[in-house]
Amino acid sequence: MKTVNSILLFLLAIMLWMHWFGTGGSDELKEKDILYNLQIERNKELLARNEKLIAEVEDLKKGLEAIEERARSEMGMIKQDETFIQVIEDNESR
Repeated sequence: MKTVNSILLFLLAIMLWMHWFGTGGSDELKEKDILYNLQIERNKELLARNEKLIAEVEDLKKGLEAIEERARSEMGMIKQDETFIQVIEDNESR
């Protein structure tokens, strides 16, 4: 009977070791859970960015104001009969 108990105890120890430290064990599960949560956060950021881009595309498709605003801010374009005035601030620190 001692032999059977020893074998069962040995098998139990091996199974517990594999559960804690082996492939697919609790350490690996914790690591995968952390990676999963990081990916969920990254996906949320990307979804928010995609929503902004979709709204911008819709705005560009529908209205001329968005196109005009982009042309003015990004390309420095002005309308005919407008005067462009550039203000340069002096940022000296004394």
